[in-house]
Amino acid sequence: MKSSVEQLSETRAKITVEVSFDDLKPEIDQAYAALAQQVQIPGFRKGKAPRQLIDARFGRGPVLEQVVNDMLPNRYAEAIEENNIKAIGQPEVEVTRIEDGDLVEFTAEVDVRPEIELPDFAEISVKVPAVQIDDEAIDAELETLRSRFSTLKDHNHKLKKGEFATINLSASVNGEKIDEATTEGLSYEVGSGDLIDGLDKVLVGMKTGESAEFTTTLAGGDHKDEEATVTVEVTATKQRELPELDDEFAQMASEFDTIEELRESAAKDVEARVKNEQASSIRDEALKAALEKVTFALPESIVTEQVHSQLHQLLGQLAHDEAALTSALEAQGTTREEFDAENRANAETAVRTQLFLDALAEAEEPQVSQQELTDHILFTAQSYGMDPNQFISQLQESGQIANLFSDVRRGKALAQAICRVSVTDSEGNEVDASVYFGDDDSDDSEDGTDEA
Repeated sequence: MKSSVEQLSETRAKITVEVSFDDLKPEIDQAYAALAQQVQIPGFRKGKAPRQLIDARFGRGPVLEQVVNDMLPNRYAEAIEENNIKAIGQPEVEVTRIEDGDLVEFTAEVDVRPEIELPDFAEISVKVPAVQIDDEAIDAELETLRSRFSTLKDHNHKLKKGEFATINLSASVNGEKIDEATTEGLSYEVGSGDLIDGLDKVLVGMKTGESAEFTTTLAGGDHKDEEATVTVEVTATKQRELPELDDEFAQMASEFDTIEELRESAAKDVEARVKNEQASSIRDEALKAALEKVTFALPESIVTEQVHSQLHQLLGQLAHDEAALTSALEAQGTTREEFDAENRANAETAVRTQLFLDALAEAEEPQVSQQELTDHILFTAQSYGMDPNQFISQLQESGQIANLFSDVRRGKALAQAICRVSVTDSEGNEVDASVYFGDDDSDDSEDGTDEA
């Protein structure tokens, strides 16, 4: 097999492959064997008909067609590897010449990863928020836990923000009742701003049995942006009662016997969360700084595919109703043109980041263990709310396990590089990135972990 490469642009290449019939012997044998199974010739058992009779029955064309179809995937893959082509996406293949008994020639145009000159991560400096674990943060953690065990108690005083009301709502536009804005027995937290603009202002100071009327502009529905008259009736008022922070609460809300033990646990939870946030900041800032130091062209077809994929996913949630998408965008204060521009910018960022991380992984050469791949698959299945076994089965059927392997490899490559970044926090303290991103799998080989 002979192959040559023509660089059409920074991100696209054309590969010309020439395969002799001597090299095609396995595919030719396979093609005749398949056709022999389709014909019954007197005097010959099924599948044993000689090639001359098969040619006479089918002609040479079907044989050559089968040979070409069988050989294209493998010969294309061989040409990619032989010429060290970093292909991305699907190729556009064209058979350009077939000389029976001599050779087959085909071309394949494919997007390729551009040359990326990686920055020296040791020269990158980033600043991230400091890890702060104070009494206020711990108190907030305990308050969140208290709220989970709170109860609502009836009261008769005037409503305040943060209290709850059971309300009936009705609205009309020009005297016409709006059914979609009518409800009864709705429990609502005063001050949350979750319903109609102007409702919170009216509810503050009201008591059970009282009603009030106000005007507002409707935010959605058939009467969107129209002025409506809204009537609200309070049928019950309640306030949240929180349990005391004592040993009894600790025993009810946790596995601890005392409030001191619960507070120590809350402090550890706060510390873990703040450190995770700092690690995320280090990763995001380091990657952002690294990307700012490099420039390279993006494969247009890959970006376009990403744009279409995001749009298709969004439209799928709206029953592929373009008008519904336009309405939803307008409700958010944006236009379709602005959405398309933002979608494309996001696609370009995603493609640029992935290409950069692929180049980084090639340079860093991180090793991915089978356990790391399994953990990532299980985490991804959980994020999709799927049964792990079912998820793995789908991955195998669609051939997507390699993609998840690449995800893990990119992440490990970035982690290795980040360990060389200079990091300081907002208080001027140096932060050792290896504490978060250092390789803690150094003895994997000793405990029998296999590499994927």
